[in-house]
Amino acid sequence: MALQEAVMRLDPFAGAYLSDPAHVWRRLLDESGGVRHDDELGLWLITRHADVRRALGDVATFGNALTLAPVYDVCPEAMGIVARIDAPPTTAAADPPVHPRTRRALRATFANTPERVEHRYGAIVRRRVDELVSRLVARAGGRADLVAEFTTELPLLVVLDILGVPAEDVGRVRAWADGQIALIWGRPEPAEQVRLARGLLEFWRYCQDLVAARLDGGRYGDDYVGQLLAHRDGDDEVLTVAEVSSIVFNLLVAGHETTAGLLAHALDQALSCPDRWREIGADPQCVPAFLTETLRFAPAIDGWLRVTRRPVTLGGVTVPAGARCLLLIGAANRDPAVFARPEQFDPRRPDADGHVSFGHGPHFCIGAALARLEAQVALTRLAEAIPGLRLAAGHRRSYKANVAFRAHRSLPVVVDVAVSSGAPAAPVAG
Repeated sequence: MALQEAVMRLDPFAGAYLSDPAHVWRRLLDESGGVRHDDELGLWLITRHADVRRALGDVATFGNALTLAPVYDVCPEAMGIVARIDAPPTTAAADPPVHPRTRRALRATFANTPERVEHRYGAIVRRRVDELVSRLVARAGGRADLVAEFTTELPLLVVLDILGVPAEDVGRVRAWADGQIALIWGRPEPAEQVRLARGLLEFWRYCQDLVAARLDGGRYGDDYVGQLLAHRDGDDEVLTVAEVSSIVFNLLVAGHETTAGLLAHALDQALSCPDRWREIGADPQCVPAFLTETLRFAPAIDGWLRVTRRPVTLGGVTVPAGARCLLLIGAANRDPAVFARPEQFDPRRPDADGHVSFGHGPHFCIGAALARLEAQVALTRLAEAIPGLRLAAGHRRSYKANVAFRAHRSLPVVVDVAVSSGAPAAPVAG
């Protein structure tokens, strides 16, 4: 019994991991080597910062082919439906030589530096933030759920604006994206697997139709889908039509789900300590550092999948070729070998930017700068407009069951536009 208790088992779908994953990460980091096989999950767990960083960057040893493959046995009916999704790998699941080519297309078309993001997408972000903040202000004195009414809404609306997706399709895209995350990285029952698989197939067909309509219409348009098609310029050596559809397919999920997580985690950390919220309202210049520490302390994706292409030794443990690995980003960001006082949330820490929450190497998140801009504008505007915003009494932190995405179930708040006791007055947004 003592030996069993000494070995920490990772269960991403139940227990402590749904309320306090850091407790599990701490235990796993304490185990010698930081690498071991989890028989229940059928995955090798990699926890140390140096090993996770290597696995993210070493594409010759750690492949991406199974990144989007479920971590459980999918029922035959659902698997038959999934098999009809003929989306070619272009982003997260792509390996060389495909990935360098598709990545070049992304870098050429998607704004991925702070300056380019501000120039191309800044107005979209601020317009959408202002709309959602105004909607919350109109409910002054009442209650709201920031997850349902802000953190999931904002990045979805922004990415749909960027891609040129019709506004009436917002609900469908949100349901499809949530379904993909639940199907691939969750553990749904067979009947739910079938329902989600059907939705995923509809989602893929929708993306194909979106691209086909531009091609058939003879006018690409000025949005991101149009920019991809213009960059392709009819040359399959640059991108095939199916690859354009696949990039759209991936961005409609990755382009908002991860930013939604960052927003929710940042608001959770800010509102859990009133002094932090007051400081954001009084000094918006502190927001970038606050977000960097949020990324380290509470990543939106705290586990990511790779498969070994050859045997590799990490922490004195040899992982065989063909092994699926779960890179525990959340644990790596708490590694005491890299971060001083890793369990402490400290926006002023000098080592926070060593986090691996946006990945590392060739697959570093193409949308990192956009995510930062959205979160920075959102926190700043919210703190200006609702300085008394606070978590509802009795709220208990809880996350959705998932092996990769760390998503809050809810963030219930009291919408108090008055400055809270002891708080400095914040300027009203112009």
